[in-house]
Amino acid sequence: MRVLVQPQPFDAGALLDGFGAGAGAVVTFTGLVRGDGGLVALDIEHYPGMTERALAAHAQAAADRFGLDDVLVVHRHGHLPVGEPIMMVATAARHRRAAFDAADFLMDWLKSRAPFWKREIGPDGPRGWVEAKADDEAALDRW
Repeated sequence: MRVLVQPQPFDAGALLDGFGAGAGAVVTFTGLVRGDGGLVALDIEHYPGMTERALAAHAQAAADRFGLDDVLVVHRHGHLPVGEPIMMVATAARHRRAAFDAADFLMDWLKSRAPFWKREIGPDGPRGWVEAKADDEAALDRW
């Protein structure tokens, strides 16, 4: 299991080299900063140490619950322009359903509960902090 919280861009191909060797399925998801509503960037803040521990605990919960062979979670912080990768999740398991479900489980938690604070930046500067959406909160009910 590996958890990375970093400001710099990541190379998904390099991170996945050798990931899940021997597993029957590997699922990956990479999230990008969307330009919805004229957004030009996100500023993402976190508490170092606390954030990594929370992500590692949730990654371990996913590994235990879904019987994963391996888990990778990468999340960036800092100033991220539209189009930049913001995060990536990879799961490896003996069977595809476990890998897909675990990736979904991780993503739903990351979207609503991970200790990151996101501020939208528009063409005229900061707009405000991003609030959790009802749909994202409802997605957690599946688990």
